[in-house]
Amino acid sequence: MADPKGFLNHGREVAQTRPVGERVRDWNEVYVPGSLLPIISKQASRCMDCGIPFCHQGCPLGNLIPEWNDFAYREDWSAASERLHATNNFPEFTGRLCPAPCESACVLGINQPAVTIKNVEVSIIDKAWDANDVKPQAPDRLSGKTVAVIGSGPAGLAAAQQLTRAGHTVAVYERADRIGGLLRYGIPEFKMEKRHINRRIEQMRAEGTKFRTGVEIGRDIDAMKLRKRYDAVVIAAGATMARDLPVPGRELKGVYQAMEYLPLANKVQEGDYVTTPVSAEGKHVVVIGGGDTGADCVGTAHRQGAASVTQLEIMPRPGEERSANQPWPTFPMLYKVTSAHEEGGERVYSVSTTHFEGDEDGNVQFLHLTEVEFIDGKLTPKPGTERKIPAQLVTLAMGFTGTDRENGLVDQFSLDLDERGNVARDAEFQTNVPGVFVAGDAGRGQSLIVWAIAEGRSAARGVDRFLTGASDLPSPIRPTDRSLMV
Repeated sequence: MADPKGFLNHGREVAQTRPVGERVRDWNEVYVPGSLLPIISKQASRCMDCGIPFCHQGCPLGNLIPEWNDFAYREDWSAASERLHATNNFPEFTGRLCPAPCESACVLGINQPAVTIKNVEVSIIDKAWDANDVKPQAPDRLSGKTVAVIGSGPAGLAAAQQLTRAGHTVAVYERADRIGGLLRYGIPEFKMEKRHINRRIEQMRAEGTKFRTGVEIGRDIDAMKLRKRYDAVVIAAGATMARDLPVPGRELKGVYQAMEYLPLANKVQEGDYVTTPVSAEGKHVVVIGGGDTGADCVGTAHRQGAASVTQLEIMPRPGEERSANQPWPTFPMLYKVTSAHEEGGERVYSVSTTHFEGDEDGNVQFLHLTEVEFIDGKLTPKPGTERKIPAQLVTLAMGFTGTDRENGLVDQFSLDLDERGNVARDAEFQTNVPGVFVAGDAGRGQSLIVWAIAEGRSAARGVDRFLTGASDLPSPIRPTDRSLMV
């Protein structure tokens, strides 16, 4: 274990962020480079050898958190990296992007601030990359079996890497022009610089994984023809059908889905555009949706020079402390201030959009809203609370409703769907079509990056068993597993 008195001797310290006035002028990650290493060993020492590490339960990947905390405390970075990679293909992704359900489940969190698990994780992997400890792991021999993976988000990449290392020949098909899925074009650069994706892709290429970009299965290649070309197929296409807002004025220019707005800003950073075709510069921006995607829109608008930014949420503002019906070790719904919120803007809760108002040229100019309250368990408008706010750019960040049905993938495979519209699968992550498996949001529905990686790893085991009759690959979750929530 780490220092037996670490949690008594040291308080919680987190990564330092760069000053707001500095970071909103660029697209680099918001954290001060190198600020964690001077403090991270002490922070890792706060892991208290609790006997039953509930952080394991909180993490869908089953990360060996006490073990790599101990190695980080002792500054044995090579051993820490080995333990970290034992359960997680891409800890630099989760260490930056995961909301850390492991920290909500930390035993120390019962009566003290939890261990900074995410910060320890990202310190270990960044140190490993700097020390050239992250090596390709090519298989000793090839199985002669081939697998196609549809989608290159975290689930697809995890499945592809596991199957490649098991000796299968794997090709990843991505409809976008670059590999990474929502990691590439949904996550802003200031949350995770894309160099982290690029070097993982190079590692996977060195291991033998093949990548095919600009190819959409269902449109460019018939799904069943793909199935005939490969011994197995993994669908990891995500849940990309955005929830819409069917109110008057939705058709006005300037109203976009978040995933129409965010990728353009990322493409500027990739060098595809000099300036984004949809910019918040000088505009009053309204973001509808209070989740992480909404916060990404807020931070992007700040960097584009918005005149004002307002984020709307239909639900009441969460509390800052755990409520009685969300006890430890569940993942509580708390009021969260992200780095984007630190940079400015207004957050408005318990409001619903009634309609948009435009000018004579069809450009959105105002958003009309009303306050809402729960009556008999239903959100109901409060009379007399209607008002309008300036809105020259509106982004809809209200979540996703399922995998894409318009490109033909689901229908060409004749896939069964579950009651929530996700691709149905059995205990081995196999669909109703033999040899076709599904992992990530396409089968689970909109979820977290850590669940996506866990699904990719688990689906890879199912594929490996299908191809060879047995598998030594790990399977951290079952298709039916869900977060421990109230």
